[in-house]
Amino acid sequence: MCGRYTLTADLEQVARTFQVAPVAQNALTDGGHRYNIAPTQHVVTVMGEGDGTQRHLALLRWGLVPTWAKEETLAAKMINARAETLAEKPSFKRLVRVRRCLVVADGFYEWKQDEHSKTPMYITLKTGGLLAFAGIWDEWKHPDGAIWRTCAIITTQANALVAPIHERMPVILSPEAYATWLNTQVHDEHVLLPLLAPYPAEQMMARAVSKQVNNPRYDSAELIA
Repeated sequence: MCGRYTLTADLEQVARTFQVAPVAQNALTDGGHRYNIAPTQHVVTVMGEGDGTQRHLALLRWGLVPTWAKEETLAAKMINARAETLAEKPSFKRLVRVRRCLVVADGFYEWKQDEHSKTPMYITLKTGGLLAFAGIWDEWKHPDGAIWRTCAIITTQANALVAPIHERMPVILSPEAYATWLNTQVHDEHVLLPLLAPYPAEQMMARAVSKQVNNPRYDSAELIA
């Protein structure tokens, strides 16, 4: 699964990487410099229009609340969606066809089970660059009339680096896949689902970090020092 991650880059770097219009650092609440992003918080995403080359940054709430949901309690349970069953589950089938996004990160945490405890491991690209998690999103009308836009991160089987730590990992899309994933005119599952493969292990690295990351109230650079 993916239950905690980081985005420590400036939004200017995010804009350059994903070829979107630059925004002020404070234009997106909670944007950038995050060391312990947790479910139900707002997260920086890239949304597409048209053929997927037209993009913009948006904040979505992490934890999917489908349009048909009667209450928001589903959000805490639907932070991830398994790639293998996306085309089967009613909650996800429609969204993978019409409502896809990139969830922006630069690292994620998984916990390695030792003999007596769990050690948090921080997993990044060897180059230290940004990651694009494949995501799906939806809109939900709150009883007070507010429109919530929420998302889930798609997961897949772990690659050789992550497997000794956890059996699942987030789907990390390559830059070549961004336009297809964000293309609102592409609805064919046979085109989309093959993109959801484990990222090459040889391009990634993992290291142990502070156990303070276990508590989402801690959010500082000390967590990954």
